[in-house]
Amino acid sequence: MAKPAPTTRAPRLAPPAWLTAGLRPQPTPVPWAAVLRAAVALAAPLAVGFAAGQPAYGALVSMGALSGVIGDTADAYRMRIFNIAVPQLFGALGVTLGTLVFGQGWLAVAALTVVALVSGMISSIGAVASVSGLLLLLNAVVGAGLPMPDPWWKAPLLLSLGGVVVLVLTLLGWPLRGGTPERAAVAGTYRALAALFEASGTASYDEKRQAVTASLNQSYDLVLARRARQHGRAPSLVRLLAQLNALVPVLEAAPAAHLAARRFHWPLPPEIPATVRALADAVEQGRTGPYTLDLPEARRPSEKAVDAALRHAATVVHNAEPNPHNVDDRLGRPAALRVRIRRTARGVLFSEASWRYGLRLALCIGLSQALVSLIPVPRSYWVALTVTFVMKPDFGSVFSRAVLRALGTAGGLLLAAPVLAAVPRGWWDVPVMMLLGALIPAFSAKGYAFQTAAITPVILLLSDLLNHQGFDLVLPRLYDSLIGCAIALVAGYLLWPESWHTRVADRLADAVADTADYVALAFSPLSPLAGDDTTAPHRARRALYRDMSAVRSEFQRALTEPPPAGDLAAAWWPLAIAVERIVDATTAARIRVDHGAPPPPPAEVAAVEGQLRELAEGLRSSDVLVEVRIDLGGDEDGVLEPLRQEVRAARAIASP
Repeated sequence: MAKPAPTTRAPRLAPPAWLTAGLRPQPTPVPWAAVLRAAVALAAPLAVGFAAGQPAYGALVSMGALSGVIGDTADAYRMRIFNIAVPQLFGALGVTLGTLVFGQGWLAVAALTVVALVSGMISSIGAVASVSGLLLLLNAVVGAGLPMPDPWWKAPLLLSLGGVVVLVLTLLGWPLRGGTPERAAVAGTYRALAALFEASGTASYDEKRQAVTASLNQSYDLVLARRARQHGRAPSLVRLLAQLNALVPVLEAAPAAHLAARRFHWPLPPEIPATVRALADAVEQGRTGPYTLDLPEARRPSEKAVDAALRHAATVVHNAEPNPHNVDDRLGRPAALRVRIRRTARGVLFSEASWRYGLRLALCIGLSQALVSLIPVPRSYWVALTVTFVMKPDFGSVFSRAVLRALGTAGGLLLAAPVLAAVPRGWWDVPVMMLLGALIPAFSAKGYAFQTAAITPVILLLSDLLNHQGFDLVLPRLYDSLIGCAIALVAGYLLWPESWHTRVADRLADAVADTADYVALAFSPLSPLAGDDTTAPHRARRALYRDMSAVRSEFQRALTEPPPAGDLAAAWWPLAIAVERIVDATTAARIRVDHGAPPPPPAEVAAVEGQLRELAEGLRSSDVLVEVRIDLGGDEDGVLEPLRQEVRAARAIASP
């Protein structure tokens, strides 16, 4: 196995890299619209509650609004309906179940353990299901730990009302800005592609390509999301999907341009990225009609590929009525809703990963509830709340989250302490909540620890309106958070070997095997994989780029783990980059063949494919590969020579 590149030794007292990465704020812009919504959504219910003489009711509505603010992560307005409304229904169910077992001792322990199992299993379905599972468990914990107003239906009604407030504030701009987020996303993908062309032949090309892949995935997900019946029939979405599909051939031509710029020192004409940016402006502004292209004459195969793809993209972008039957992701048309529901249910019920995470979460919640049942801990629901946030599967490493949660809670308590100590309960809570609520979306974009620091004082202030403990809440919350983090570390991390033995090598092996399939398909049009489907290579290429993006995300998550998992991921990281370059080199070779270059002999294709399959088997069999003899001869002037060079580099990285 390859060893990580030598690095400068850090000072002995310096914190580990996996921790400092989580404490470093992300360079993201402040979402001012979300900041304003959060301030109003959290403060307005309190004002109404004080005016009506029912501050506890206002606090419950604000608590529901807090859940809506956390779940409002979508861009498109139609997606926000699902992202906010669906989790609120699960949250209402959770608080109902928690209220019914409030003060019931071991019955509450059993009930919350079962809820945690269900919450963990459904969290593996997708983003909306993940937030739904989170709110189901969080509200069940709150309902079982805090006294709620009678009758039993009042608490879920008030919490749901808070979600409705956030949803209404979110949708106010829909009549004026409907479709704007989707157009902005597609235009952003075009601009990312323009930056990729500018980076052709330079060391920053790999980074720009990863940005394009992520942007393309996001745009497809945004435009195609939850369109179950009339797929591809809304005129505005038909145009956007056609524009996305037209961008894919341009993206596929980029590796050929990069290869030519790197090998033969042919700088890419500046008219190419300028044209792509002009198309981005047309997409964002919705312009159609006549257009002119200022492109240099194309002579070489790579130039012809870029020229043809750009001219096709320009035609599609400026066409007011694109073909409504060519509006699918290159991965294919989404299945019918009933089929997706059936697949999802089968995946949840029969997935080993789903059951494993559900059992881990259930064990941690059961232990936390049993502990606070045996040991008198004031306001003990905070222990289970901490466990729930730390154990979220899509937030990163459990180990680093536990540490960051403790640090974030400490920072949040520093914010909450002067508020609880100096601000009298009453109308002063409204402007204070407006300020604290505005910090949540602003801090959430910076990282997990910052989000925790912003949410903690809001929850403490709302809890104080329900319990009237004041400053006495501060230290117990810190102790409870530390207990919850300890439970998550021991029962949710250390007791499960897969937590600290990362599976990045297995994921990488799958990616290498898929790359071998792609090489065979790219140069064998009559292979069983392709059949008579001329779009099969495009679909395979699109699927492989998306899978490599997922592998990169898996690596980035593994790199935040402490040793040995983090060290193993760091060791395999250069090979993951090498595999991405192999995919690019394959695409570049295929594009050159499509535009006039001589096709490679089948024997050379088979040799490259065999080397990749051997590499995949080695990755699956052992963390440390035995030294291999790399035999990849062939025409040094042929289209496969750059691909062979990348395969040789990958095999060298994987050998001792």
